[in-house]
Amino acid sequence: MDGAVFGQLGQVSTATLATQLYKRGIRQPFLVGLSPVGGGFDGFVGEAFTMRFIPSREDTDPVGDPYRTGNVLQWEAVESLGPRQVMVVDSRNDTSAASAGDMLVTRAMKRGAAGFVTDGAFRDGAAIAELGFPAYARATTATTRPAAFHVADLNVPIACAGVAVYPGDILVGDRDGVIVVPRSLAAEIAEPSVEQERLEGWLQQRVRDGQPLWGTYPPSAETLKEYEEWKSARQEHQENAERPEHQTQEARA
Repeated sequence: MDGAVFGQLGQVSTATLATQLYKRGIRQPFLVGLSPVGGGFDGFVGEAFTMRFIPSREDTDPVGDPYRTGNVLQWEAVESLGPRQVMVVDSRNDTSAASAGDMLVTRAMKRGAAGFVTDGAFRDGAAIAELGFPAYARATTATTRPAAFHVADLNVPIACAGVAVYPGDILVGDRDGVIVVPRSLAAEIAEPSVEQERLEGWLQQRVRDGQPLWGTYPPSAETLKEYEEWKSARQEHQENAERPEHQTQEARA
């Protein structure tokens, strides 16, 4: 994925991306119910590395050493993460046990991952919150993962919070939550999303200045004309500010 596309997606909110995706027929790409754990970060953009859980069973996930049965896929997943990838866990919306704890999340951070997302719960929530690393979950619990979950697959299509996530999809997180951008649409919506934020920032200021919603939001043709004039004047001002002083004086002469 082009780094410029990542940069543009990282400039905009999940709400803006949801609007752009809705215009292209994607009705519900937001992972409803997931919240950032702690703070210290504004958001993230990353490519999905997926992990799928199924219910644990006594013969495959006995109490004791998890290595005994050879189910070490969770460790393999974290040790396979690369820069700009985000771990996305399908915990079946089940918060009865943890999807991961601070050790795995810390290791993901150290490997350069963009984030860690689960539709279940984390354990060691206070420790994860102190990392300042983008981690999102539905809840916090102290119960260890094998008590409820068996790691079944890596890098397969999953459901996270009821949303389909395919390996390589682009996930964007902010303080509101996480949204899934289909990889095939990421480049298409990047620039329109930036422009939407620019327009809505201008419209927001008009509402703060006392303008009514009628004709402002959504903007009428007249309002859009004023916006284009404002944008042109702003661009001209920026271009003049970037010119060497002698060129600016010549232009005024």
